[in-house]
Amino acid sequence: MTNRRPLSRSLATLLLCCALSAGAQSLDGPNYANAEDLGTAMENWSYPYPVQMLQFEMEGRPVRMAYMDVKPQNPNGQTLLLMHGKNFGSDYWANTLKAMSTYGYRVIAPDQIGFGKSSKPELRYSFATLAENTTRLLEHLKIGRVTVIGNSMGGMLAVHFARRYPERVAALVLENPLGLEDYAVIPAQQTSELVRLEMAQTPASYRNFVRSYFPVWKSEYERFVEQFARVQLSGDYPRFALVSALTYQMIYEGPILNELPRLTVPTLLVIGQNDRTVFGRRFAPPEVVRPMGNYPVLGRTAQMNIPGAVLKEFNGVGHVPHLEQPERFHAVVMDFIYGKK
Repeated sequence: MTNRRPLSRSLATLLLCCALSAGAQSLDGPNYANAEDLGTAMENWSYPYPVQMLQFEMEGRPVRMAYMDVKPQNPNGQTLLLMHGKNFGSDYWANTLKAMSTYGYRVIAPDQIGFGKSSKPELRYSFATLAENTTRLLEHLKIGRVTVIGNSMGGMLAVHFARRYPERVAALVLENPLGLEDYAVIPAQQTSELVRLEMAQTPASYRNFVRSYFPVWKSEYERFVEQFARVQLSGDYPRFALVSALTYQMIYEGPILNELPRLTVPTLLVIGQNDRTVFGRRFAPPEVVRPMGNYPVLGRTAQMNIPGAVLKEFNGVGHVPHLEQPERFHAVVMDFIYGKK
């Protein structure tokens, strides 16, 4: 059984002190030791467009869901819904928000509860709940059908959303989604152990982790390291670490392999061919991990398993094609959408 009990205040404080002292030095980049701290709501972190808040309750607790709603000057009548990955907020969709709104799309980019500028309650997270929250947002905005674009964990959420609410999904774009292989071979982890590891991160170790997503590191990606390091400086970091652990458990417990053949909406797979991301890699022996994370194979297998799916392979690209080759990514998405008319 997974231990979901919160850490004691004393243990969380001790772990925070250890993490901050360990982060005094950082390899190949700043350590941000003297940077302004960020709370778990990212209050002083800039987003590319105005952020609005939807307030509601989860398990009897008030929460706020942050989102950007970018409306085009010349609307084409279509709406895109963007779903972010686990280690990103909706701000990493900046290029997509700008490009697709310029092309006439209304673009909605929420921070799911537990991420970005949204509330981070301590509760059991599930893709079903996040999908329900997303539907609540669309109802609030009086939006019917959308084309859903999901990256990484957001790809898993997009599949769950399309399975539960197919009437709301005009088309589905899965961008290097997690969940294309069986994570049951990765040993389950206690939530307290996941929190300990999260608290022990340093800017250097987190930078190395983020670098694993990108075959070519660009200075603009340092933004993700800065955000993490500044949150870690905050007294709220133990809560951030706990929620990160709880959402890890959500991914581990929310497989999509069996859902892929049941998708009934037009689906595009955009797969960076250099991606070797393996969820939970550190917890499995090398012989288990070695054949995993082969996205060229995973993408082609997923195409065969999803009825009528279209596959676009991006050579030289890693886990986040919309950041690595944004112009091509947007062109491929638009071609797919217009091809479904």
